[in-house]
Amino acid sequence: MAAGTPAMIGLLALLSLIVIVLASGVVALLGIPSAPGDVPLNFGEAAWMSLMRTLDAGTMGGDSGFGLRLIMFFVTIGGVFIVSSLIGVLSSGVEAKLEEMRKGRSLVLENDHTVILGWSPQIFTVISELVEANSNRKRPAIAILADKDKVEMEDELRARVPETKNTRIICRSGQPNDPTDLEMVSPHAARAIIVLPPDEDAPDTFIIKTVLAITNNPNRRAEPYHIVTQIREPENLEIVKMLAKRDEIDALLTGDLIARVTAQTSRQSGLSIVYTELMNFGGDEIYFKEEPGFSGRTYGETLAAYEDSAVMGLSQRTEKTVKLNPPMETRLAPGDQIIAISADDDTIKLSGLNIPPVMENLIRANGKLPAPRAEKILVLGWNQSAPTLLRQLDNYVTAGSSAQIVASANFEEEIRACDCLTNQTLNFHPGDTTSRALLDTLDAADYDHVIVLADTSLPVQEADAHTLMTLLHLRDIASRDETPFSIVSEMLDLRNRQLAEITKVDDFIVSDHLISLMMSQISENSRLMAVFADLFDPEGSEIGSGQVASDALARL
Repeated sequence: MAAGTPAMIGLLALLSLIVIVLASGVVALLGIPSAPGDVPLNFGEAAWMSLMRTLDAGTMGGDSGFGLRLIMFFVTIGGVFIVSSLIGVLSSGVEAKLEEMRKGRSLVLENDHTVILGWSPQIFTVISELVEANSNRKRPAIAILADKDKVEMEDELRARVPETKNTRIICRSGQPNDPTDLEMVSPHAARAIIVLPPDEDAPDTFIIKTVLAITNNPNRRAEPYHIVTQIREPENLEIVKMLAKRDEIDALLTGDLIARVTAQTSRQSGLSIVYTELMNFGGDEIYFKEEPGFSGRTYGETLAAYEDSAVMGLSQRTEKTVKLNPPMETRLAPGDQIIAISADDDTIKLSGLNIPPVMENLIRANGKLPAPRAEKILVLGWNQSAPTLLRQLDNYVTAGSSAQIVASANFEEEIRACDCLTNQTLNFHPGDTTSRALLDTLDAADYDHVIVLADTSLPVQEADAHTLMTLLHLRDIASRDETPFSIVSEMLDLRNRQLAEITKVDDFIVSDHLISLMMSQISENSRLMAVFADLFDPEGSEIGSGQVASDALARL
């Protein structure tokens, strides 16, 4: 019984065999006929009769003769016991197997699939994007392993991601950093592995242990794994890089990334929408494509070669580097690929025009740029990405600029420690950012840029509620003042963005949503990691717009 259902079935089969052999031997030794006056039954015939009566109790109704009836009666009684026991064993075995499947402990038999390890609110964005990316693949699958009940995971996914198109989503319950549980989702056959922290406050040790469980697995494959994850603390990023000697591990430093995006967005209104569009598989994305006919031509010649796509850089095979906006005279070698923004990978098509049409009447001569002036920036709130945000802003503003920080007095010591900037002077004012009286005292309308940071020390919904209250006050202040100032806010939950739209704020940075979009993109193409690193680097190429371009579009 302790050995399980197969052993129980074997035991009942053995008992059946013993009953049949004993009954057949007695009938054959005593020479009992099947009916009075008939020839005595041999062992084979007696065994067949015993087997039939073991399986079906009603079969003995046709027996005749006292001796045969007596023996077959005991055989039938034994058969009733054995068959009823067999039904019970099979029923309990099936129930146990169904319970095991419900718990999500069975092996995922997939190949070339995407594995997601861990469960957090980010998973819904990641899966939605992967479903969109898999729309042109054959039999795509996503396997999820998390320390959560399988039925609960499936119910939440059905509620948040109702449309999965042709993608199969398989959930398994287990510890992602346990090598034994990890085998359930077949990571060695996966094309990409995404590791999510279980919650916002989870330490990086979970990510590191999970990555170790993959890369140091005794059953690991010879080919390198492609792992995409995120790290909170900068010092832990070096540990992850040490693990990437044999494998390709792309780790996003979340606080640093959000700070860089926020800094750029505060300088360029509408930039958050552009970034969301680029990282969303539902819109235009960044693709790599090799054009054999471009070999020997310059990068400048490729810019006008497409009508429905925009070239933004090169991926050079010999140097194994990605360069955005390289010098126009850079020549392409065989194997080099252009980096372009397009609706899909199959829409990157050459126009076939030798001389692209140019509307010369829209070309203006470069005017003189105004001299840079000192700027005033108001930062409402404080979190772990704020120091990086201030350092990034310091790369953009000119000398003599100032940054006013308004946050809880609990952060004063941490804020004072950041007062080592080159181009900005840092001022701190303790207070509640949701207070209208405080905002009026600060003269928020006198600042060039206002940045509202989410208080990550609070629960997600409470932090977003504080942000919404602050935004409502700022929008009312802006409506009463003729001096325009940009407002950039950080939200934690994407669902709250719809509530925030009534504030008519210039840009929203939904941190977890943006990180999830980037992870989804990088899981599909690891080379995008270098592209995003360049885009979000103050020293690299950036996305921007100019008045000349705006006027040209208006005329068109």
